[in-house]
Amino acid sequence: MTRTSKAPSRSVLATAAAALAVTGALISAPTAGAAESTAAEVSPHAAQTIDNIGASGAWWVNDLQHFSPAVQARVAKLLFSQQGLDLSSYRYNIGGGGVAVTTPARAAEDFLNSDGTYDWSKDKGGRTFLKYAANYGVKDLIGFVNSAPAQWTTNGKSCGGQLKPENEGDFAKYIADVTDHFARQGAKLDYISPFNEPDNSFADCGQEGMPVPVDQRDDIVRALGAEQKARHQKTGIIADESSKTTQFTSELPQWISQPDTAQYVSKLAHHTYNNPDDGQLANVYETSKAVGKQPWATEICCFGKGTTGWNQEYDPTIDNALLMSRIIYKDFASSHDSAFQWWVALASGYGTSPDTRNDQGWNDGLIYYDPDYATNGNQKLYFTKRYYALGQYSKFVRPGSVAHNVTGAPSGVEVTAYDSKGKWVVVVNNHNTTDTALNLHFNSKTPVRATQAVRTSATEDWASVAKPTVTGSTASTTLAARSITTFVFDRHGYGSTAVTGVWKGLQSGKCLTAAASGAAINTCTGDAGQSWSYDSSGTLKGAGGYLTAGASGLTTAAYTGDATQRWLLNANGQILNEASGTCLDVSGQATADGSEVILYSCNGGSNEAWNRQQ
Repeated sequence: MTRTSKAPSRSVLATAAAALAVTGALISAPTAGAAESTAAEVSPHAAQTIDNIGASGAWWVNDLQHFSPAVQARVAKLLFSQQGLDLSSYRYNIGGGGVAVTTPARAAEDFLNSDGTYDWSKDKGGRTFLKYAANYGVKDLIGFVNSAPAQWTTNGKSCGGQLKPENEGDFAKYIADVTDHFARQGAKLDYISPFNEPDNSFADCGQEGMPVPVDQRDDIVRALGAEQKARHQKTGIIADESSKTTQFTSELPQWISQPDTAQYVSKLAHHTYNNPDDGQLANVYETSKAVGKQPWATEICCFGKGTTGWNQEYDPTIDNALLMSRIIYKDFASSHDSAFQWWVALASGYGTSPDTRNDQGWNDGLIYYDPDYATNGNQKLYFTKRYYALGQYSKFVRPGSVAHNVTGAPSGVEVTAYDSKGKWVVVVNNHNTTDTALNLHFNSKTPVRATQAVRTSATEDWASVAKPTVTGSTASTTLAARSITTFVFDRHGYGSTAVTGVWKGLQSGKCLTAAASGAAINTCTGDAGQSWSYDSSGTLKGAGGYLTAGASGLTTAAYTGDATQRWLLNANGQILNEASGTCLDVSGQATADGSEVILYSCNGGSNEAWNRQQ
């Protein structure tokens, strides 16, 4: 994507900046009654498996190629080693030649000569850091394209022109040739993203970029997929990298449903520059369920001034780091993405100072360098708290970790839990300006033992701090004000207990009640018809049987074990059906006894928020 030193370079986002700046915060207000439980609950039911956490190598590599080999090696260690971020994915920018691009660092070289031959000596900086990522064993190497080579675009530029339909096959062959070449060099690309933010025009030419109409996206995917298949390449395709979740949910179903297209798509990719609310994030999950693919959040940056919406600002402090961690939390806990990928790992746009917050820079990098390095020789690196915030996840939440939702956290606290090779990894954001107590119950039949606690705060960077006390399966700790803490627990055994209680609607104040037609709301009485058991299989079992998303609506039925009977309990109170991705919703926002509870596309409304009470 975009953004950096002097001005945001994506025209669509630039013109929308004012609107995004005043949109609502990404996280909804704390759910009423969330603090009524004595402990936050780690769901006994597993949600998604995490594929990777990473960042992009776009643009900054074109500057870093001029830095000393020692600095380059240090940057690679900071990004890819276990002592650094230990990133499990890295996005390599396959350049389009940079024709007509006005910002030199964003004019990525391509390998294609005018006569159709290749010059593999091009893109020295990009190749250097791709090789580093491969040598460090980064799990997922992703090649992504901002623009096809200029000779195949409608305007002959690397910005603002569409890929000519007659050159879709040439483009597919080029990408496959690049993939084959790097595989021979020991840098196998695991995934290819053939277009990036296709909804953007890129007409200002501040960076490379290629608009791709909805009805061309499937053509490009099929052309590339067929070329890969013919070569027996094992490289997956991710798409469509829409800049906004709202465009992702409306446009992706249109092109991926075209004949012979879905078979070539490995993962669904979206960006979150629209500052999505809880309902829009849940719609990502719903859309992904509808097409049977797992979603990835593949780009975000450039938020600030106290919100997760687009804003020009440079803020290296814990304030912006907590906003980043909030976005990661929501991507994993609400849209149930299997990957989080930050925009550029390094940037030079720190504005008036690399050490202090200012309105002239941009929050697009994790580490910064001097934009005037070429004239003053300064190759110093400047760290932001975002670097350490990402590491609170990337160093601990490793590929294959399984997310478990956490409900009932204290106000101002966000908790995510991951089952990772027999251990629990728990990442906690405390947005409060005071220290905050947290009790966390693991729903385990066997004890847990705290083994590690690592914290980033205004004064700490990955500091080892006191471990929680644990009694049975409940951990207790005090969270430092304005901090991000990662806890690691040994997990002895894999048994889990069911969570039993009543689910009270936030809007109606009434309880989810088993009914002949499935479910309704009624005044809370505590009788058996309002008691629901939620277990490790994700079922909600009531007096009439298991709550089931039937073809004609909700029913209660005997246990079948399929996805129509599995539910995710999101921390924001949403209860999502795993088959459809839709929410339990009080129809018409009714409040009367006997009002029907239905499945409805998640919208973030209070009639879709439920609090469990014991």
